[in-house]
Amino acid sequence: MALHRAVLKKSLPPGLPPRGSLQPRSGGGGRSGRKKDYSPLPWSDFFDTHQDVRAGANSFRVYLKGSGGPVLLLLHGGGHSALSWAVFSVSVSKLVECRIAAMDIRGHGYTATENDTDLSASTLLSDVQTVADSLYRDESPPIVLMGHSMGGAIAVHVAAKLTIPSLIGLAVIDVVEGTAMDSLGANHAFLNNRPSSFRSLEHAIEWSIRSGQLRNVQSARVSVPGQVMKSNGVGSDSVISPDESVDSERHSKATSRVSLLTTPPIAEEGEGSGGGRDDEEVRRDKDDHESVSKSEIKELYVWRIDLAKTDPFWRGWFSGLTQLFLSCPLPKILILAGVDRLDKEMTIAHMQGKFQMQVLSGCGHAVHEDVPDKVAEIVAGYLVRHRFSEAKEDFKSLFPGLKFP
Repeated sequence: MALHRAVLKKSLPPGLPPRGSLQPRSGGGGRSGRKKDYSPLPWSDFFDTHQDVRAGANSFRVYLKGSGGPVLLLLHGGGHSALSWAVFSVSVSKLVECRIAAMDIRGHGYTATENDTDLSASTLLSDVQTVADSLYRDESPPIVLMGHSMGGAIAVHVAAKLTIPSLIGLAVIDVVEGTAMDSLGANHAFLNNRPSSFRSLEHAIEWSIRSGQLRNVQSARVSVPGQVMKSNGVGSDSVISPDESVDSERHSKATSRVSLLTTPPIAEEGEGSGGGRDDEEVRRDKDDHESVSKSEIKELYVWRIDLAKTDPFWRGWFSGLTQLFLSCPLPKILILAGVDRLDKEMTIAHMQGKFQMQVLSGCGHAVHEDVPDKVAEIVAGYLVRHRFSEAKEDFKSLFPGLKFP
């Protein structure tokens, strides 16, 4: 979810996809004269397999990688999917012995439940516990819970209640209670300002990069297809996912919300679109979409989840998060996209040595997607330092301060 910098410059959105500064970045856009490849990449290039964990009428999609070491149970941010962890999973697996289990949270990705609209903290906590129990009931391997934004908040809720007996560690990416709560009011502005549909997967991927939501093209090519789904015409009852059909009732409801608009063309790299674009230009871009009739629309890609309807749960994710995080009797690490995310209470706690913190530059809110190699280095160092895992021979930390016993 986005945050207007003019409204709250010090904070980025807590749980939903952010908009970047819209400034050209190296390797991302501008006037390089070279067109980027925005074609989608298959999940199988990054994970070994996937499993649909059944729990009554509910089915939770989980992507798996690795066969030894502790499990990194990964929870994505609001509006994203488990595929947002794809590039990170490959990177961290090269550095340390570990297993990956990245799950699609309720209402997201290829997970389908009886009630996809209930994203309360208590329900999501229960879902995570259900998946962990189902995957590892006969093994109980050591588990490190790791989450980004909304997923980071849910990870804290789970860890604080110790509902997973073999939980040994907690890693949280770019979510702090103070700045998260402060930014809630601006989130709807972003949702109202983004396209409601795309002409193709490539166009959706390109938008994610050109708008600044993501800064890593490779990650966008695998993760964005998990955020959208194919619709055969506006208002159609037939909705097909890019991977496979899941929960047609939920998807058909989403289709009925699609505007009779198509997203505007995006200038090719090298066309001289100029520098950054302000909010008014972005708004005009959206308003200038060409209206078309149903008969003219053969195929659209629409958002999998209506993020605006998750509004009633936002405060529940983040309220009291600081005390929950600090009360977790586990080794904790907080990874931030900027030091300005840290509120006063967390700053004091960090100075007291109550948790490890790493601040990364040159990335947006989706830290693990924008700089997956750096995040992998940090997490690998954390795992080795606490003797949760063993480093592989070629593990060389990017951060000189990391020392392993």
